[in-house]
Parts: sequence; C-alpha cells; structure tokens
Amino acid sequence: MLSRKNIIEIFSTFIQFDAERFYCWATDGRLRRSMQVHISNSPDECSEDIWAIYWHKCWQKPEMAGIAKQHLSAYLQEACYWNSQKMTQTFTNTQHTLSDFFQIGIIQCDRILKGFNPSQGFVLKNYASTIFGTVIRETLRQRHEVDICSTWGILRKISQKRLLESLENAGLSKDTITCYVTAWNCFKLIYVPHQASTSRQLSRPDDKIWEDITKAYNSQIIGQNLPQVNSQGIESWMQACAKAARNYLYPTISSINATTGSDDAYEFVDNIPSNEEDSLLTEIIATEELQIRTLQLAQMNQILIDAVNKLDVEAQAILKLYYTQGFTQQQIAKELQIQQYTISRRMSKVRDTLLKTLAQWSQEKLHISMTSDLLKSTNAVMEEWLQSYYSGVRS
Repeated sequence: MLSRKNIIEIFSTFIQFDAERFYCWATDGRLRRSMQVHISNSPDECSEDIWAIYWHKCWQKPEMAGIAKQHLSAYLQEACYWNSQKMTQTFTNTQHTLSDFFQIGIIQCDRILKGFNPSQGFVLKNYASTIFGTVIRETLRQRHEVDICSTWGILRKISQKRLLESLENAGLSKDTITCYVTAWNCFKLIYVPHQASTSRQLSRPDDKIWEDITKAYNSQIIGQNLPQVNSQGIESWMQACAKAARNYLYPTISSINATTGSDDAYEFVDNIPSNEEDSLLTEIIATEELQIRTLQLAQMNQILIDAVNKLDVEAQAILKLYYTQGFTQQQIAKELQIQQYTISRRMSKVRDTLLKTLAQWSQEKLHISMTSDLLKSTNAVMEEWLQSYYSGVRS
C-alpha cells in the first residue's frame, strides 16, 4: 500500500479495496476543499499530528463535529489498515478477510475519538492503532458467541444492561422495552435448563413453561398499566429480544467507501462562519511540547517492555496466548494444564504489577501522583498497550 505524504491527502482520502486487497486512495472532493481552505489560513503548519489534534478539538464542537469526524476517519485509514492486516495473520482460521477486519475497525472511530486525550502525550494515530486491534478482537469474540448461541441460549446469557441497549438500539418505545424486559426476567427465572444442557444451544421451552412464564408476567404487571399477553405473545417478544440482541452485538457493516458526495456537491466550508473557530496556532499544543511528550511515551513503552520481560515463564505464556492467539481463559487453562481460576488471578496480578511499575516511573520521572481517576484511565491504557505489544509477538 502506498503511504500518503501530502497533508491534504492524509485528511481527505479513503482506502478502496479490490479483490480483498488495497486498490487505491479515493479522494472525497468536499474534504479536500475543506483542507485546502484551512491550510491556506495556516500555511506554516505541515505536521499531520498537529492537524489531527486540531480536528480532534473541532470534533468536540457540535457545529464542527461532522466534518471533523470525516477528516479524522480519513486520517486513521492507514492505522486501521495495518491493524487489519495483522489480524489476517493472527486469525488465520476465520472466514473474515482483510477488508472485513478493516470495516469492523473503522466504524469504531467514535470510540477512538472519545477515548483519546492529547494532554496525556499520546499521538492520535498511535493511540488508534492500539484501539483498532482491541475492537477487532472484541468483535470477533462477540460474534463467535452470538453465532453459536440459539435464540433461547442468547436470552439466557445476555445481561439486562446489554438487553436494554439492544432494545434501545432497535428503536423501541420505553413502554415496549419495559414489557419485553419484564417478560425476559420471567423467562430467565422460570426457564432454568438442566445441568446436562448446553447453555448456548438451548432448545425452545415447552408449552407448559411458556404458560408459567405468561402467568408470572401477567401477575407482575398488575397495577403497572402494562398490557396483558398470552403465551404466544410472550414467545414472540422473546424472539424479538433475541433478534435485537443479535443485531446489536453483531451489526451489519457499512462500507466506508460508500459515496459521500461528488465534486459538484455543495462545499461545507462555504457555510462555516468566519468567527466559528480560533486560529490554529491558539488551538494546538506547541511543537516542542509534543516532542517532549513523544520522548516520554517512548520511555514509558520501554519501561513496560522491560517489566513484561521480567515476568516468570508461566505469566508470559498466559499473556501470549491471550493477546496473541486470542485464547479464552478456559482455552489457556487447557493449553497450559492449570486451573482456570489461576489464569484469572495471574492476569490480574500481572496487570497490577505493570500498573505499579508505571505509577512508580510516573512519580519519579514525571512527578505525577496517581489519583483514583488517573489510575482508572491508566488501567485502560495499559490494556490497550498489552494488545498492541503482543500484536507483534508470534508464538
């Protein structure tokens, strides 16, 4: 794949695939004109990192969020592409192709933009590279779980929080969601499979169980101004819940190459008020400060690598199987022939060890004390770092 060198291209072009391989960079005329106007107002700025921070600031302004997100999506194309290529090498047994991995990652731009904090010294492209790897892995694990669950199995496994999110995502009204969740709670309470049953491949409850679920539901809604329903209606609701859960956990991927406008379309920049934004130089951090933070980030990376290399053989094997091969804790336990609860405990201990190492370095070198909020943020970054570090490790 040819890398983009020109600032205008970096923030206005998108990858197009042909036969599941990189084909070319497709230019969005509207984004190109937008970048040309902005660069003409700040001709001395030629750093893509600085422009990324600028557009990230614009993304946080409601009136600029749309165009800013598109510029940043263009900017992050290469980071997503290289992560997707790593996924094709790591997950060789999956039916997903390079372009599939790419689409899974790139639709998560909002998650990346929300989690990015330039004040912590990260470069957006580097931060995004770790997140893309994480979201692709999460989606693959999630899809595998959804694929192998029957309608009744997924209803037993899903949490109420996820079910609510699924029904809200489906656009259902609050009253309908209340009915569905109440019925679902009755379903989970009454339909308890036998121990010999496989929870993922549960069969349909028999008619007697549906009648019991219906009675429980109708008794619970007394005085709540909710509709009475028969057993056929309850079953239909549960099927709707399962469908909503599948659609939410396994969404349809829309191509990023879909047409967004032509060169003859209206120009967004024509409608931007002249006083809508401050000067670029007043919006971004100084280049010298960025260089210092980049150096600190490199030092932090080396500190963590050294800490990982000091771990015992078993701990390193666990991390490698989890992050490189995508194994579950159960699979790791079987592979290493140790108890599953030991895996969970060892992974927690390793994360704590790495966090303490990082906290000590931050206090000694950066004079930063770890507050509870900062520790929580650092813990999330630590997880992303582990994903990134082991993405380059091969068994």
